[in-house]
Amino acid sequence: MSVAAPFSLESERHTIGDLEVTTLHDGTFWLDGGAMYGVVPRVVWERQTPADASHRIPLTMRPLLVRGRQTLLIDAGMGDKESDAFYAMYAADRSQHLDHALAAVGVSPEDIDIVLATHLHFDHAGGFTVRDAHGTVRPRFPRARYVVHRGEWEDAVHPHARSRASYRPDNFLPLAEAGVLDVIDGDGEVMPGVRVERTGGHTAHHMVVWCESGGSRALYAADLIPTAAHLPDTWVMGYDLYPVDALAAKHRITTQVIADGTRVFFEHDPRVASGIVQAQGRARVLVDRA
Repeated sequence: MSVAAPFSLESERHTIGDLEVTTLHDGTFWLDGGAMYGVVPRVVWERQTPADASHRIPLTMRPLLVRGRQTLLIDAGMGDKESDAFYAMYAADRSQHLDHALAAVGVSPEDIDIVLATHLHFDHAGGFTVRDAHGTVRPRFPRARYVVHRGEWEDAVHPHARSRASYRPDNFLPLAEAGVLDVIDGDGEVMPGVRVERTGGHTAHHMVVWCESGGSRALYAADLIPTAAHLPDTWVMGYDLYPVDALAAKHRITTQVIADGTRVFFEHDPRVASGIVQAQGRARVLVDRA
């Protein structure tokens, strides 16, 4: 079966009080549909996202640019320093990537003040570093401080058998070596109007990001709610190391965003960058999609 990939990579811009929030992209890739939807039967999830002949579904990587008193980038996709075999494994299309997306909104790597990691898996942190002409891996954003949860850092530098494939040392060890790493121990503000909240679930110290200013609020859900199809509590990924924690955190946070009309940004949805979640009976639906 051949499946046309319904990718939408256009940036969208929203104003959250004094903050300007812009969706970016770092290209596209495909992952096993069963792993993305966990215990949800294929006959159910495939109505949302048809799989290809290899049982994979299309995904994007959507870092978020936040401009306020400083310029902050949340996550950075998988980057471009890996081998052809690595990208082929995930059917990754690197013809359009983060450099293109940043240039399209008039931002250079030198303009970034802070790079924030929701967690350190390769499809979120691969773009934190680059390999230069001499083969040396260095931080990609030369002026930036890189912010990582301390627990996530420890898990990444001491991986176990289940997590090792997702943590690639070249994505994060050069940050410490260059002296640009800031580790944080808990929830809190990383710049005016932007705060992180540890949810666990996907990894033990996975974080979501809240943008709050002028009475408005947005949520960058990262891998707690990777696509709009994952809004139901029980649609939890097989990739989640702590699925019961993910379920509880998702229920708490989606209840909150429904109550206050928060715009939710989805990091991996191939068609929908963001939307407002509403409750219709027991179902959750997305309105004002962008």
